[in-house]
Amino acid sequence: MSGGAVAIWLIVIGLAVYAIYQPGEHHPRTTKLLVIGGGAVFPTIVLTGLLCFSLPMLPDLHRPAPSGSLQIHVSGVLWWWRVDYIGPDGEKIATANEIRLPVDQPVEFKLDSEDVIHSFWIPSLGGKVDMIPGRQTRLQLHPTRVGTYRGACAEFCGKAHAQMNFDVVVMPVDEFDDWLARQSEPAKQPIEPDAIAGQQVFFKYGCSACHAVRGTDAKGKVGPDLTHFGSRLSIAASVLKNNPENLARWITQTHDVKPGAEMPQFDSLPDDDLQAMVAYLEQLK
Repeated sequence: MSGGAVAIWLIVIGLAVYAIYQPGEHHPRTTKLLVIGGGAVFPTIVLTGLLCFSLPMLPDLHRPAPSGSLQIHVSGVLWWWRVDYIGPDGEKIATANEIRLPVDQPVEFKLDSEDVIHSFWIPSLGGKVDMIPGRQTRLQLHPTRVGTYRGACAEFCGKAHAQMNFDVVVMPVDEFDDWLARQSEPAKQPIEPDAIAGQQVFFKYGCSACHAVRGTDAKGKVGPDLTHFGSRLSIAASVLKNNPENLARWITQTHDVKPGAEMPQFDSLPDDDLQAMVAYLEQLK
């Protein structure tokens, strides 16, 4: 396909150059033959051949992943990603805005949207697939290299589309298994004074109405699950690195960091309460 694209491009550019630099005496018959042959006949033959070449590949794209493959359900939300790992018995392990995968293992993504059309894309690992409200699409990947990659929404979806990204970490299998086992556990209760106070602040200001923290009374479903928020690489769908300074900025300057975000901006939060909440969220690992 790359070869066909290059060939057509060279023909079209060649015709454009010919049209610009041809001598003053015109040759209508020659020009017509070049335009029809190079601009219509040749691309038609090449594109028809490529279509015939690619059609037999389509069934492979729709086959289910091999039995026992890792299953991940990802939903696009304005403007972040809801991620659920599906266990062998159908149980779900919730996280958000970050995906971790075992290296050299097949994985199947089940994709949908909760609002508008999004498009799930990890450029370094595979192609893009639309996420459509009311319909589930699928994508199979088989990562072969350990590393950290960037995922993105590839379909314009509104004001914060350019800030709807996610981190993808491909890990050795044993490390991934340990990580997933930790993700399945409820949040540990805070033991440091600042974090204990921060948990109280979290409930005081109503954060639990939108966010869930498994193992506590926070059972909100509107926003991202925060059970293991402190272990994630980034904040706000890969807009900021996950550190205390950026988290404080995200809580108090939400709409400056990410215009259009539906999370309310707590810009009047007292500094002591802010620092306590940051301490609580950062220890959720």
